[in-house]
Amino acid sequence: MPTLGTTSRFPLLMLLATLFHLSYGDVGTCAHYRPPYLPTACYGNSPSHFPSSKMFAAAGERIWDNGAACGRQYQVRCISAAVPGTCLPDQIIQVRIVDRAQTSRSRPSSNGATIVLSSTAFGTIADPSARLVNVEFLQV
Repeated sequence: MPTLGTTSRFPLLMLLATLFHLSYGDVGTCAHYRPPYLPTACYGNSPSHFPSSKMFAAAGERIWDNGAACGRQYQVRCISAAVPGTCLPDQIIQVRIVDRAQTSRSRPSSNGATIVLSSTAFGTIADPSARLVNVEFLQV
């Protein structure tokens, strides 16, 4: 009976690696919120920590980390949603955490999300009419 040697396993491993997308980020859910954005749990009434690009977010409890999330930056990409075609293909954004979703003045479009994007940031990766999408995110 023939056995697989080391040389014959290598092509099989390469084939499997190309068939499965290797992800380096975490997967979670993403909602969005609209103004007013102040005050925030991170910076109070100071707008100076908001990026001029309006690419910012509020941290859900999963990434809040007792406030240590403030100022962290994440790359975010929409990977799926309840309605096909909701995600905008090949769009990856970078956002800065400026608030805590649970206590934000403006309520998220869906409770319990991992990350809640500003309306501008959300509209860059998904159809703005969606309440919740699945995302891949990576702290940078």
